[in-house]
Amino acid sequence: MSLPIEFVEKYKNLLGEEESSKFFTAIDSPSKKGFRLNPLKNNYQNVQYSLKEPIDFTHDGYYGEISGRDSEWTGGYVYSQDPSAMYPAVSLNAKPGDKVLDLCAAPGGKSTALASSLADNGLLVANEISKSRAKDLRENLERWGATNVVVTNESPDRLSKKLPHFFDKILVDAPCSGEGMFRKDPAATQYWSLEYVLTCQTRQKEILSEAMKMLKPGGEIVYSTCTYSPEEDEEIVAWLVENYPLEIEPLKLYRGMSAGRPDWSKSNMPELKETVRLWFQNGVGEGQFVAHLKNIEENQEISPKAKKRKNKRQKKSTIARLNKDEISAVAKVLDNFVLPHNLENWQNEVLQSNGHAFIPALDPDMLTELHVLNNGVELGLLKKKRFEPSHQLAEVLGQKEQKRLINFEDKANYERYIHGETIKVDSNLRGFVLVAYQDHIFSFGKIGNDQILKNFYPKGLRK
Repeated sequence: MSLPIEFVEKYKNLLGEEESSKFFTAIDSPSKKGFRLNPLKNNYQNVQYSLKEPIDFTHDGYYGEISGRDSEWTGGYVYSQDPSAMYPAVSLNAKPGDKVLDLCAAPGGKSTALASSLADNGLLVANEISKSRAKDLRENLERWGATNVVVTNESPDRLSKKLPHFFDKILVDAPCSGEGMFRKDPAATQYWSLEYVLTCQTRQKEILSEAMKMLKPGGEIVYSTCTYSPEEDEEIVAWLVENYPLEIEPLKLYRGMSAGRPDWSKSNMPELKETVRLWFQNGVGEGQFVAHLKNIEENQEISPKAKKRKNKRQKKSTIARLNKDEISAVAKVLDNFVLPHNLENWQNEVLQSNGHAFIPALDPDMLTELHVLNNGVELGLLKKKRFEPSHQLAEVLGQKEQKRLINFEDKANYERYIHGETIKVDSNLRGFVLVAYQDHIFSFGKIGNDQILKNFYPKGLRK
Protein backbone atom coordinates (compact mmCIF):
# COMPACT_ATOMS: atom_id res chain seq x y z
CA MET A 1 0.00 0.00 0.00
CA SER A 2 1.24 3.49 -0.84
CA LEU A 3 1.26 5.47 2.41
CA PRO A 4 1.84 9.23 2.86
CA ILE A 5 5.49 9.93 3.66
CA GLU A 6 4.55 12.06 6.69
CA PHE A 7 2.44 9.19 8.04
CA VAL A 8 5.31 6.72 7.69
CA GLU A 9 7.77 9.04 9.41
CA LYS A 10 5.32 9.80 12.21
CA TYR A 11 4.79 6.18 13.15
CA LYS A 12 8.42 5.24 12.78
CA ASN A 13 9.16 7.88 15.41
CA LEU A 14 6.26 6.90 17.68
CA LEU A 15 6.62 3.13 17.51
CA GLY A 16 10.34 2.63 16.98
CA GLU A 17 11.97 0.51 14.32
CA GLU A 18 10.87 -2.97 15.41
CA GLU A 19 7.21 -2.23 16.21
CA SER A 20 6.74 0.12 13.24
CA SER A 21 7.99 -2.65 10.94
CA LYS A 22 5.25 -4.95 12.29
CA PHE A 23 2.72 -2.11 11.94
CA PHE A 24 3.49 -1.39 8.28
CA THR A 25 3.59 -5.09 7.43
CA ALA A 26 0.17 -5.57 9.04
CA ILE A 27 -1.32 -2.76 6.96
CA ASP A 28 -0.70 -4.92 3.88
CA SER A 29 -2.23 -8.04 5.45
CA PRO A 30 -5.89 -9.07 4.92
CA SER A 31 -8.61 -7.52 7.07
CA LYS A 32 -10.41 -9.70 9.61
CA LYS A 33 -14.17 -9.95 9.27
CA GLY A 34 -16.66 -10.20 12.09
CA PHE A 35 -20.39 -10.27 12.82
CA ARG A 36 -22.75 -10.07 15.77
CA LEU A 37 -25.92 -12.01 16.48
CA ASN A 38 -29.09 -10.22 17.57
CA PRO A 39 -30.34 -11.49 20.95
CA LEU A 40 -33.60 -9.55 20.51
CA LYS A 41 -34.76 -12.04 17.86
CA ASN A 42 -36.50 -15.32 18.58
CA ASN A 43 -34.10 -18.30 18.26
CA TYR A 44 -31.39 -15.82 17.27
CA GLN A 45 -28.61 -18.43 17.26
CA ASN A 46 -30.35 -20.38 14.50
CA VAL A 47 -28.04 -19.15 11.75
CA GLN A 48 -26.01 -20.81 9.02
CA TYR A 49 -22.77 -19.10 10.04
CA SER A 50 -20.08 -20.71 12.15
CA LEU A 51 -20.12 -19.73 15.82
CA LYS A 52 -16.89 -21.57 16.63
CA GLU A 53 -14.63 -18.51 16.84
CA PRO A 54 -16.14 -16.04 19.33
CA ILE A 55 -14.65 -12.57 19.77
CA ASP A 56 -13.28 -12.52 23.33
CA PHE A 57 -14.83 -9.34 24.67
CA THR A 58 -18.35 -9.73 23.23
CA HIS A 59 -21.36 -11.86 24.16
CA ASP A 60 -22.61 -12.41 20.62
CA GLY A 61 -19.69 -11.45 18.36
CA TYR A 62 -17.86 -13.90 16.10
CA TYR A 63 -15.16 -13.93 13.47
CA GLY A 64 -16.45 -14.70 10.00
CA GLU A 65 -18.10 -13.17 6.98
CA ILE A 66 -21.81 -12.83 6.25
CA SER A 67 -23.83 -11.94 3.16
CA GLY A 68 -26.32 -9.10 2.86
CA ARG A 69 -28.52 -11.33 0.68
CA ASP A 70 -29.07 -13.96 3.35
CA SER A 71 -32.26 -14.09 5.40
CA GLU A 72 -30.17 -13.70 8.55
CA TRP A 73 -29.31 -10.19 7.32
CA THR A 74 -32.68 -9.17 5.89
CA GLY A 75 -34.35 -10.42 9.07
CA GLY A 76 -31.92 -8.57 11.34
CA TYR A 77 -30.50 -11.68 12.99
CA VAL A 78 -26.90 -10.69 12.24
CA TYR A 79 -24.88 -7.52 11.69
CA SER A 80 -21.55 -7.36 9.87
CA GLN A 81 -19.03 -5.37 11.92
CA ASP A 82 -15.27 -5.04 12.25
CA PRO A 83 -14.26 -6.92 15.43
CA SER A 84 -12.29 -3.97 16.85
CA ALA A 85 -15.27 -1.67 16.29
CA MET A 86 -17.37 -3.84 18.61
CA TYR A 87 -15.38 -2.76 21.66
CA PRO A 88 -16.68 0.84 22.12
CA ALA A 89 -20.29 -0.30 22.64
CA VAL A 90 -19.09 -3.08 24.96
CA SER A 91 -17.07 -0.51 26.93
CA LEU A 92 -20.10 1.70 27.55
CA ASN A 93 -21.68 -1.18 29.49
CA ALA A 94 -25.26 -0.10 28.80
CA LYS A 95 -27.85 -1.81 30.99
CA PRO A 96 -31.62 -2.25 30.62
CA GLY A 97 -33.30 0.94 31.82
CA ASP A 98 -30.46 3.29 30.84
CA LYS A 99 -31.01 6.35 28.67
CA VAL A 100 -28.26 6.09 26.06
CA LEU A 101 -27.09 8.39 23.27
CA ASP A 102 -25.04 7.26 20.28
CA LEU A 103 -24.11 10.71 19.01
CA CYS A 104 -22.25 9.83 15.77
CA ALA A 105 -24.14 6.65 15.06
CA ALA A 106 -24.09 5.76 11.32
CA PRO A 107 -24.05 3.23 9.87
CA GLY A 108 -25.40 1.56 13.01
CA GLY A 109 -23.03 -1.16 14.20
CA LYS A 110 -22.57 0.39 17.62
CA SER A 111 -26.23 1.43 17.87
CA THR A 112 -27.48 -2.09 17.18
CA ALA A 113 -25.09 -3.40 19.85
CA LEU A 114 -26.39 -0.84 22.34
CA ALA A 115 -29.99 -1.72 21.47
CA SER A 116 -29.16 -5.37 22.22
CA SER A 117 -27.72 -4.41 25.61
CA LEU A 118 -30.84 -2.43 26.55
CA ALA A 119 -33.10 -5.37 25.65
CA ASP A 120 -36.08 -3.10 24.85
CA ASN A 121 -35.88 -1.53 28.31
CA GLY A 122 -34.72 2.09 28.56
CA LEU A 123 -34.01 4.40 25.64
CA LEU A 124 -31.49 4.67 22.82
CA VAL A 125 -31.21 7.87 20.81
CA ALA A 126 -29.12 7.20 17.70
CA ASN A 127 -28.07 10.41 15.95
CA GLU A 128 -26.27 11.07 12.69
CA ILE A 129 -25.57 14.51 11.22
CA SER A 130 -25.28 13.30 7.60
CA LYS A 131 -28.66 12.95 5.89
CA SER A 132 -27.62 10.06 3.62
CA ARG A 133 -25.84 8.17 6.41
CA ALA A 134 -28.80 8.75 8.75
CA LYS A 135 -30.99 6.91 6.23
CA ASP A 136 -28.64 3.89 6.43
CA LEU A 137 -28.68 4.14 10.22
CA ARG A 138 -32.46 4.02 10.30
CA GLU A 139 -32.59 1.01 7.97
CA ASN A 140 -30.08 -0.94 10.05
CA LEU A 141 -31.85 -0.20 13.33
CA GLU A 142 -35.24 -0.97 11.80
CA ARG A 143 -33.91 -4.36 10.72
CA TRP A 144 -32.65 -4.97 14.28
CA GLY A 145 -36.23 -4.93 15.57
CA ALA A 146 -35.75 -2.89 18.77
CA THR A 147 -38.77 -1.02 20.12
CA ASN A 148 -37.05 1.66 22.24
CA VAL A 149 -34.97 3.57 19.70
CA VAL A 150 -35.21 7.15 18.42
CA VAL A 151 -33.29 7.96 15.23
CA THR A 152 -32.41 11.62 14.65
CA ASN A 153 -30.60 13.46 11.86
CA GLU A 154 -29.23 16.45 13.75
CA SER A 155 -26.14 18.45 14.61
CA PRO A 156 -24.89 17.86 18.16
CA ASP A 157 -25.53 21.48 19.16
CA ARG A 158 -29.23 21.33 18.20
CA LEU A 159 -29.63 18.03 20.01
CA SER A 160 -27.98 19.31 23.19
CA LYS A 161 -30.39 22.26 23.35
CA LYS A 162 -33.37 19.90 23.45
CA LEU A 163 -31.94 17.23 25.78
CA PRO A 164 -29.71 18.89 28.40
CA HIS A 165 -28.32 16.59 31.15
CA PHE A 166 -30.63 13.82 29.90
CA PHE A 167 -28.52 10.73 29.25
CA ASP A 168 -27.03 8.18 31.63
CA LYS A 169 -24.52 7.03 29.03
CA ILE A 170 -23.17 8.54 25.83
CA LEU A 171 -21.06 7.01 23.07
CA VAL A 172 -19.09 9.37 20.86
CA ASP A 173 -17.43 7.38 18.10
CA ALA A 174 -16.03 10.54 16.59
CA PRO A 175 -15.27 11.40 12.97
CA CYS A 176 -11.51 11.11 12.63
CA SER A 177 -8.57 10.90 10.24
CA GLY A 178 -9.29 7.20 9.69
CA GLU A 179 -5.78 5.80 10.05
CA GLY A 180 -7.16 2.60 11.53
CA MET A 181 -9.17 2.01 8.35
CA PHE A 182 -6.28 2.26 5.88
CA ARG A 183 -6.12 -1.51 5.47
CA LYS A 184 -9.86 -1.88 4.90
CA ASP A 185 -10.23 1.30 2.84
CA PRO A 186 -6.95 2.28 1.12
CA ALA A 187 -8.69 5.34 -0.38
CA ALA A 188 -8.60 6.87 3.12
CA THR A 189 -4.86 7.46 2.65
CA GLN A 190 -5.59 9.99 -0.07
CA TYR A 191 -7.10 12.64 2.20
CA TRP A 192 -4.76 12.07 5.15
CA SER A 193 -2.34 14.82 6.18
CA LEU A 194 -0.95 16.24 9.41
CA GLU A 195 -3.20 19.26 8.87
CA TYR A 196 -6.24 17.01 8.48
CA VAL A 197 -5.43 15.31 11.79
CA LEU A 198 -5.57 18.69 13.54
CA THR A 199 -8.78 19.59 11.73
CA CYS A 200 -10.31 16.37 13.06
CA GLN A 201 -9.06 17.20 16.55
CA THR A 202 -10.89 20.53 16.48
CA ARG A 203 -14.09 18.88 15.27
CA GLN A 204 -13.85 16.21 17.98
CA LYS A 205 -13.61 18.85 20.69
CA GLU A 206 -16.67 20.61 19.30
CA ILE A 207 -18.69 17.38 19.27
CA LEU A 208 -17.60 16.39 22.79
CA SER A 209 -18.44 19.85 24.14
CA GLU A 210 -22.04 19.31 23.05
CA ALA A 211 -22.06 15.72 24.32
CA MET A 212 -21.07 16.90 27.78
CA LYS A 213 -24.11 19.18 27.88
CA MET A 214 -26.32 16.10 27.51
CA LEU A 215 -24.63 13.90 30.14
CA LYS A 216 -26.27 13.47 33.53
CA PRO A 217 -24.40 13.92 36.84
CA GLY A 218 -22.70 10.58 37.48
CA GLY A 219 -23.15 9.64 33.85
CA GLU A 220 -20.60 7.87 31.70
CA ILE A 221 -19.17 8.64 28.30
CA VAL A 222 -17.14 6.47 25.94
CA TYR A 223 -14.99 8.28 23.41
CA SER A 224 -13.64 6.25 20.51
CA THR A 225 -12.01 6.72 17.13
CA CYS A 226 -10.75 4.52 14.31
CA THR A 227 -7.44 6.35 14.17
CA TYR A 228 -4.05 5.89 15.85
CA SER A 229 -3.26 9.60 15.99
CA PRO A 230 -2.36 10.72 19.56
CA GLU A 231 -3.70 14.17 18.68
CA GLU A 232 -7.15 12.62 18.25
CA ASP A 233 -6.86 9.98 20.97
CA GLU A 234 -4.86 10.52 24.18
CA GLU A 235 -4.67 14.29 23.70
CA ILE A 236 -8.46 14.51 23.35
CA VAL A 237 -9.01 12.45 26.51
CA ALA A 238 -6.52 14.61 28.42
CA TRP A 239 -8.38 17.70 27.17
CA LEU A 240 -11.67 16.25 28.43
CA VAL A 241 -10.29 15.58 31.91
CA GLU A 242 -8.70 19.03 32.10
CA ASN A 243 -11.86 20.87 31.03
CA TYR A 244 -14.73 18.83 32.49
CA PRO A 245 -15.47 17.03 35.79
CA LEU A 246 -14.47 13.68 34.32
CA GLU A 247 -12.35 10.81 35.52
CA ILE A 248 -10.90 8.08 33.33
CA GLU A 249 -12.38 4.68 34.13
CA PRO A 250 -10.06 1.69 33.57
CA LEU A 251 -10.91 -0.55 30.64
CA LYS A 252 -10.17 -4.24 30.66
CA LEU A 253 -7.44 -5.31 28.26
CA TYR A 254 -8.39 -8.42 26.34
CA ARG A 255 -6.15 -10.45 24.09
CA GLY A 256 -4.81 -8.31 21.24
CA MET A 257 -5.39 -4.99 23.03
CA SER A 258 -2.77 -2.47 24.10
CA ALA A 259 -2.88 0.22 26.78
CA GLY A 260 -3.08 3.90 25.89
CA ARG A 261 0.15 5.87 25.60
CA PRO A 262 0.50 8.71 28.15
CA ASP A 263 3.96 9.43 26.74
CA TRP A 264 2.38 10.39 23.43
CA SER A 265 0.20 13.04 25.05
CA LYS A 266 1.27 16.61 25.73
CA SER A 267 -0.09 16.26 29.26
CA ASN A 268 1.62 12.88 29.89
CA MET A 269 -1.29 12.02 32.23
CA PRO A 270 -0.62 8.58 33.83
CA GLU A 271 -4.32 7.61 33.78
CA LEU A 272 -4.21 7.57 29.97
CA LYS A 273 -2.70 4.12 30.15
CA GLU A 274 -6.19 2.96 31.20
CA THR A 275 -7.51 3.67 27.70
CA VAL A 276 -7.27 1.04 24.97
CA ARG A 277 -5.62 0.82 21.56
CA LEU A 278 -6.25 -1.92 19.00
CA TRP A 279 -3.47 -2.12 16.40
CA PHE A 280 -3.48 -3.90 13.04
CA GLN A 281 -0.59 -6.10 14.15
CA ASN A 282 -2.38 -7.29 17.30
CA GLY A 283 -4.74 -9.45 15.27
CA VAL A 284 -8.17 -8.40 16.55
CA GLY A 285 -9.41 -6.33 13.60
CA GLU A 286 -8.95 -2.82 12.24
CA GLY A 287 -7.61 0.16 14.22
CA GLN A 288 -9.51 1.52 17.22
CA PHE A 289 -8.98 3.73 20.26
CA VAL A 290 -11.39 3.61 23.22
CA ALA A 291 -11.64 5.62 26.45
CA HIS A 292 -14.29 5.37 29.19
CA LEU A 293 -14.90 8.42 31.41
CA LYS A 294 -17.26 9.16 34.29
CA ASN A 295 -18.89 12.47 35.19
CA ILE A 296 -18.01 13.03 38.85
CA GLU A 297 -20.07 16.21 39.25
CA GLU A 298 -22.97 15.58 41.63
CA ASN A 299 -25.51 18.19 40.52
CA GLN A 300 -26.23 19.94 37.27
CA GLU A 301 -29.10 22.32 36.80
CA ILE A 302 -30.60 23.08 33.44
CA SER A 303 -29.00 26.31 32.32
CA PRO A 304 -31.10 29.52 32.28
CA LYS A 305 -31.03 29.50 28.48
CA ALA A 306 -32.34 25.92 28.39
CA LYS A 307 -35.12 26.82 30.85
CA LYS A 308 -36.10 29.71 28.66
CA ARG A 309 -36.24 27.44 25.62
CA LYS A 310 -38.30 24.94 27.55
CA ASN A 311 -40.98 27.57 28.20
CA LYS A 312 -40.80 28.98 24.70
CA ARG A 313 -43.88 28.38 22.54
CA GLN A 314 -43.24 25.45 20.20
CA LYS A 315 -44.61 25.16 16.70
CA LYS A 316 -47.94 23.32 16.47
CA SER A 317 -47.54 19.53 16.53
CA THR A 318 -49.15 17.26 13.93
CA ILE A 319 -49.21 14.37 16.41
CA ALA A 320 -52.58 13.17 17.72
CA ARG A 321 -54.33 10.25 19.37
CA LEU A 322 -56.12 7.67 17.25
CA ASN A 323 -59.91 7.72 17.22
CA LYS A 324 -62.06 4.67 17.97
CA ASP A 325 -62.38 3.58 14.32
CA GLU A 326 -58.63 3.89 13.76
CA ILE A 327 -57.90 1.85 16.89
CA SER A 328 -60.28 -0.81 15.61
CA ALA A 329 -58.58 -0.91 12.19
CA VAL A 330 -55.15 -1.36 13.76
CA ALA A 331 -56.41 -4.01 16.18
CA LYS A 332 -57.91 -6.00 13.31
CA VAL A 333 -54.34 -6.63 12.09
CA LEU A 334 -52.29 -6.63 15.30
CA ASP A 335 -54.57 -9.05 17.14
CA ASN A 336 -53.40 -11.79 14.74
CA PHE A 337 -49.79 -11.64 15.93
CA VAL A 338 -47.81 -12.19 19.12
CA LEU A 339 -46.48 -8.81 20.28
CA PRO A 340 -43.35 -8.16 22.34
CA HIS A 341 -44.17 -7.49 25.99
CA ASN A 342 -43.72 -3.72 25.82
CA LEU A 343 -46.15 -3.40 22.88
CA GLU A 344 -48.96 -5.38 24.49
CA ASN A 345 -50.65 -2.19 25.76
CA TRP A 346 -50.28 -0.43 22.42
CA GLN A 347 -53.86 0.90 22.47
CA ASN A 348 -53.01 3.13 25.44
CA GLU A 349 -49.82 4.47 23.87
CA VAL A 350 -50.38 4.68 20.12
CA LEU A 351 -50.18 8.07 18.40
CA GLN A 352 -50.42 9.11 14.78
CA SER A 353 -48.69 11.70 12.67
CA ASN A 354 -49.76 12.32 9.08
CA GLY A 355 -51.51 8.94 9.02
CA HIS A 356 -48.59 6.97 10.44
CA ALA A 357 -49.49 5.12 13.65
CA PHE A 358 -46.59 4.68 16.06
CA ILE A 359 -45.65 3.79 19.63
CA PRO A 360 -43.17 6.47 20.76
CA ALA A 361 -40.00 5.57 22.62
CA LEU A 362 -39.68 9.20 23.79
CA ASP A 363 -42.32 11.86 24.36
CA PRO A 364 -42.65 13.59 20.95
CA ASP A 365 -42.95 16.96 22.70
CA MET A 366 -39.29 16.60 23.72
CA LEU A 367 -38.28 16.27 20.08
CA THR A 368 -40.14 19.18 18.50
CA GLU A 369 -38.12 21.14 15.92
CA LEU A 370 -35.64 18.26 15.59
CA HIS A 371 -35.34 16.14 12.45
CA VAL A 372 -36.63 12.79 13.72
CA LEU A 373 -36.48 9.83 11.33
CA ASN A 374 -38.06 7.35 13.72
CA ASN A 375 -39.45 7.44 17.25
CA GLY A 376 -40.10 4.00 18.70
CA VAL A 377 -42.10 1.60 16.54
CA GLU A 378 -44.04 2.64 13.47
CA LEU A 379 -47.00 0.27 13.52
CA GLY A 380 -48.12 1.20 10.03
CA LEU A 381 -50.21 3.44 7.81
CA LEU A 382 -53.87 4.35 8.36
CA LYS A 383 -55.79 4.27 5.06
CA LYS A 384 -59.54 5.07 5.04
CA LYS A 385 -60.79 2.71 7.76
CA ARG A 386 -58.08 0.13 7.06
CA PHE A 387 -54.56 -0.34 8.30
CA GLU A 388 -51.39 -1.40 6.49
CA PRO A 389 -48.64 -2.65 8.84
CA SER A 390 -45.12 -1.30 8.46
CA HIS A 391 -41.91 -3.11 7.56
CA GLN A 392 -40.47 -2.06 10.92
CA LEU A 393 -43.32 -3.86 12.70
CA ALA A 394 -42.48 -7.06 10.80
CA GLU A 395 -38.89 -6.85 12.06
CA VAL A 396 -40.10 -6.19 15.62
CA LEU A 397 -42.44 -9.19 15.49
CA GLY A 398 -39.37 -11.32 14.77
CA GLN A 399 -38.77 -11.12 18.53
CA LYS A 400 -41.53 -13.68 19.09
CA GLU A 401 -42.54 -17.05 17.67
CA GLN A 402 -45.38 -16.40 15.24
CA LYS A 403 -48.09 -18.69 13.88
CA ARG A 404 -49.51 -16.46 11.16
CA LEU A 405 -46.49 -17.03 8.99
CA ILE A 406 -45.41 -18.05 5.50
CA ASN A 407 -42.03 -19.70 5.94
CA PHE A 408 -40.39 -20.30 2.56
CA GLU A 409 -38.67 -23.65 2.23
CA ASP A 410 -37.34 -22.90 -1.24
CA LYS A 411 -34.51 -20.35 -1.48
CA ALA A 412 -35.68 -19.45 -4.98
CA ASN A 413 -38.97 -18.13 -3.55
CA TYR A 414 -37.09 -16.13 -0.93
CA GLU A 415 -34.90 -14.61 -3.65
CA ARG A 416 -37.95 -13.82 -5.77
CA TYR A 417 -39.67 -12.17 -2.80
CA ILE A 418 -36.80 -9.85 -1.83
CA HIS A 419 -36.63 -8.95 -5.54
CA GLY A 420 -40.24 -7.74 -5.28
CA GLU A 421 -42.23 -10.54 -6.93
CA THR A 422 -45.55 -12.04 -5.84
CA ILE A 423 -45.55 -15.74 -4.90
CA LYS A 424 -48.21 -18.44 -5.27
CA VAL A 425 -48.59 -20.16 -1.88
CA ASP A 426 -50.48 -23.19 -0.59
CA SER A 427 -52.05 -21.79 2.56
CA ASN A 428 -55.42 -21.36 4.25
CA LEU A 429 -54.31 -18.01 5.67
CA ARG A 430 -55.84 -14.83 4.28
CA GLY A 431 -54.95 -11.18 4.81
CA PHE A 432 -51.70 -9.94 6.30
CA VAL A 433 -49.10 -12.55 7.22
CA LEU A 434 -45.46 -12.48 8.21
CA VAL A 435 -42.95 -13.81 5.69
CA ALA A 436 -39.83 -15.78 6.61
CA TYR A 437 -37.12 -17.95 5.11
CA GLN A 438 -35.47 -20.59 7.28
CA ASP A 439 -37.55 -19.19 10.19
CA HIS A 440 -36.01 -15.70 9.80
CA ILE A 441 -38.93 -13.26 9.67
CA PHE A 442 -38.12 -10.39 7.31
CA SER A 443 -41.34 -8.91 5.89
CA PHE A 444 -45.11 -8.69 5.73
CA GLY A 445 -47.14 -10.09 2.88
CA LYS A 446 -50.88 -10.30 2.13
CA ILE A 447 -52.70 -13.37 0.83
CA GLY A 448 -55.86 -13.06 -1.25
CA ASN A 449 -58.46 -15.69 -2.10
CA ASP A 450 -56.38 -16.61 -5.14
CA GLN A 451 -53.58 -17.74 -2.74
CA ILE A 452 -51.23 -15.16 -4.22
CA LEU A 453 -48.86 -13.66 -1.64
CA LYS A 454 -48.78 -9.94 -2.38
CA ASN A 455 -45.33 -8.45 -1.81
CA PHE A 456 -44.89 -5.88 0.98
CA TYR A 457 -41.10 -5.95 1.09
CA PRO A 458 -40.09 -2.24 0.79
CA LYS A 459 -39.12 -1.18 -2.70
CA GLY A 460 -36.03 0.63 -1.42
CA LEU A 461 -34.67 -2.63 0.04
CA ARG A 462 -35.37 -4.93 -2.91
CA LYS A 463 -32.41 -6.73 -4.46
